[in-house]
Amino acid sequence: MIDASPGTEIVVSDDCSSDGSVEYIKKYFPNVIIVTNTVRQGFAGNINMGVSKATGDIVILINTDVEPEKGYLIPLLSHFRNPDVFAVGCLEKSIENGNMILRGRGIAHWEKGYYIHSRGDTEKRDTAWVSGGSGAFRKSMWDTLGGMDKLYNPFYWEDIDLSYRARKAGWKTVFEQKSIIRHYHEEGKIKREYSPEDVKKIVYRNQYIFILKNLTDPPLILKHLFWAPIRIIQSIYFGNYLHPTGFFSALGRLFPIIRYRLRCVKYRYSDNDLAIWR
Repeated sequence: MIDASPGTEIVVSDDCSSDGSVEYIKKYFPNVIIVTNTVRQGFAGNINMGVSKATGDIVILINTDVEPEKGYLIPLLSHFRNPDVFAVGCLEKSIENGNMILRGRGIAHWEKGYYIHSRGDTEKRDTAWVSGGSGAFRKSMWDTLGGMDKLYNPFYWEDIDLSYRARKAGWKTVFEQKSIIRHYHEEGKIKREYSPEDVKKIVYRNQYIFILKNLTDPPLILKHLFWAPIRIIQSIYFGNYLHPTGFFSALGRLFPIIRYRLRCVKYRYSDNDLAIWR
């Protein structure tokens, strides 16, 4: 159901869909704002287009494979009373291979020059990132950061990158276990349109883009320069050619990464300050 209470607005950002959903919304929900891309933008570009049309300062992002449970908004929005909060994530009941896995809170740390991230304990409030598919974001801060980076297109790591830059600037990312959504993981566009090999190659590429963009602590940079060749050689030795392919694909985007690093503002925190372990 698409509906909005007074003072809110709904923006649908369509990335070249072909299922008739845009026509359906126009017919039955004429008050919904629709942004239609004529050229596919990928996840980051499409989200940025939708957020650019929003006029409120709190933007809630919901993917097409996500279903919010009743009453999820109030706990989610309550955190924005704190002016330092950039984003708040939801508790995801993720449906994967017929099983339900609780997700939504991320933990992460730097290890051997790589940013290692995983699912965290859902009883805690801090989170290393807020998912771009089910979270609330403060638009003024979003605009200051420049939104999601299209370097990561078509998908993955863009919300981790955005949250990381926000946290490095001194803003907070929070997890709210009372705001519950169901994520039908197997029904998303990625599973339908990309092979597992394509996904893995993109993940490797975007991992290196993240490191090249964001890593600024000299000791961690030296660790990465030491360990990256070892990991790439190990991958080739064991027949995992997707890893080096992803690495060289990331190097192909080196010029926009360098431009970003030259213009980015001085951060409040170092890379080592941002670890969330459990």
